[in-house]
Amino acid sequence: MDEGWYRLLSVLTAFAGIWEGPLAITYRLVSGDDGTPLRAANYLPGPWCYLVAVAAALVAFAVLAVLDNGRKKALARQAETTADAR
Repeated sequence: MDEGWYRLLSVLTAFAGIWEGPLAITYRLVSGDDGTPLRAANYLPGPWCYLVAVAAALVAFAVLAVLDNGRKKALARQAETTADAR
């Protein structure tokens, strides 16, 4: 995985996880709004919106872990092929 793609996917995933997670909960508590397509978790009633927001944040964290693991493997393969070429 190219470093640029890794960084782009990491930033987008982190932004989506934070936006649909803690920021959706904060917005729901502060404004009491029923949500928009950009805050999908807030469409749900009562306690379900909070559970979905937490789940969205956890999924984003898991995707970030997978991306980081893939990046480490790619860097190890790259270092191995560089060492073999010498």
